[in-house]
Amino acid sequence: MSQDNSINTHKTHKAYRNLIADCEKCFGLCCVALYFAASEGFPNNKDAGQPCINLQPDFRCSIHQTLREKGMKGCMAFDCFGAGQKVSQISFSGLDWRKKPESAMHMFEVFLIMRQLHELVWYLTEALTLEPTRTIHEELQVMLAKTELVTGLSPEALLKIDVAAQRAEVNALLLKTSELVRAEALLGQKTSTGRKKSFGRGANLIGADLRKFNLRGSNLRGAYLIAADLRGTDLTGTDFIGADLRDADLRGADLTKSLFLTQAQINTTKGDNFTKIRPSFTRPRQWDA
Repeated sequence: MSQDNSINTHKTHKAYRNLIADCEKCFGLCCVALYFAASEGFPNNKDAGQPCINLQPDFRCSIHQTLREKGMKGCMAFDCFGAGQKVSQISFSGLDWRKKPESAMHMFEVFLIMRQLHELVWYLTEALTLEPTRTIHEELQVMLAKTELVTGLSPEALLKIDVAAQRAEVNALLLKTSELVRAEALLGQKTSTGRKKSFGRGANLIGADLRKFNLRGSNLRGAYLIAADLRGTDLTGTDFIGADLRDADLRGADLTKSLFLTQAQINTTKGDNFTKIRPSFTRPRQWDA
């Protein structure tokens, strides 16, 4: 890696600090602003704007340590990418929705927008750490700066932005990133270890046994991998952006160089001591059970 790329990587790793959820500085926004559906990893439905019954007066979750046992896999799979503390402490200057109820719905709407923007910043930041993307680093840096600038707008201004247009613009670069990373993963493959298969975005692979396929450099963007069998697979260069990995079996799988994989996605999976992940990830408690 060149000196310039090493510097860029250091800068982007430092940038991750503001993209990691800090619940101590948030007003429990994900526990209130979001709609919970029983079909999406929750024991029951909850309307948007209605506080979760497990949210305490201090904005902490009363069952945080037992989310899996309580059937709250939807919570385990959620990541605000630091949007919670950004909205709570910066956008609304530390004034919480309980003390200022007239601002509650306004705050919740801003949180939903900020969360999308921070997710985009997270993926752009990751893209800048990757060697295969060196040819588009300048484009990525410009888009990252542009998106970060939007996150600093006032609540009123944030409510007026076209989030869909912003996502589309960023996604064009994330697709380029995916193509470059996946192509290099395939080139770097020494031997074929299974049948190669193409998967379209949002592929329904619920409960599928994918061990017979060569998944290295695969496009699993938005795939439904609920309870899928991925044991022992090499997932180098595999794009997992937006994929649903609830109860996916990753025992013995290698995810050290997977693309656009998040901690929240890993939290809902099954793994063991042989599952390989990047040092920046935390091994879920259930993997050692």
